[in-house]
Amino acid sequence: MSSSHHDAHDPNSVELPTPTPWPMVAAFGLTLLFAGLVTNLVVSLIGLLCATVAAIGWCFDVFPHPQHEAVSIKPPEEQPTPIRVAGRSLAYLPPEEDRRLVPTHTHTYSSGILGGLAGGVAMAVVALTYGFLQGSIWYPINLLAAAGLPGLGASSQEVLMQFHLLACCVALIIHISCSILVGLLYVVLLPMLPARFEWLWGGIVTPLLWTALLSTSIHAIDPALGRYISWPWFIVSQLAYGLVGGFVVYKSAKVRTMQVWSMREKMGVEGMKKQ
Repeated sequence: MSSSHHDAHDPNSVELPTPTPWPMVAAFGLTLLFAGLVTNLVVSLIGLLCATVAAIGWCFDVFPHPQHEAVSIKPPEEQPTPIRVAGRSLAYLPPEEDRRLVPTHTHTYSSGILGGLAGGVAMAVVALTYGFLQGSIWYPINLLAAAGLPGLGASSQEVLMQFHLLACCVALIIHISCSILVGLLYVVLLPMLPARFEWLWGGIVTPLLWTALLSTSIHAIDPALGRYISWPWFIVSQLAYGLVGGFVVYKSAKVRTMQVWSMREKMGVEGMKKQ
């Protein structure tokens, strides 16, 4: 019976596709199929079997004719009364309130790069001072380079005290890259913080949070550094980075964000002057 013929004789029902579990079974089978690639071949075989059975059952539900069933509906007089809702209106914040919630000025990315480099220099000074007191300025450099040179990380402490050209280059690349990335992160975060406490969040709180995060993963990132690290000196180096880098970014010039642009500026429309 076609849908139009059925509707013509029974206006209190409507034809809908027959509920079928095969799509869910197929998804379950595919999940097992791919899960077996990293667990066991038997899991993949079971998943392939489930997916095949589901595909066959799904095809019989659709071909050669989609299966439907009649679902009765209530006549109009028995249907519940629609719930009427009041109209909605938009309320706009005054400009002074809007500027408290959304930053209207932010630091440039170039200031983040400069701040990151400045903070990196301050951190390097603290790290080299620690190495000098330990007997070799190459000691902290080799500990940092061990993150990219696993063979160096497995060396003894005496070997880590010696100069290695490759380790020095790797440590320099890691240190500069991380310093710049964190400096750019400062540019993004500082405008979101209260203006009166930017120095506290950027110079002290953020380095301490970063240190706490590294303490849980330092052994996986750099086993040598995790084995020989001096946490007091490490925390001081992070604070040196935060205070110097945050100060450079904080004192840099700011640019306007799109929040204070006019509609013409946001749309990129250029005005024409009369001659």
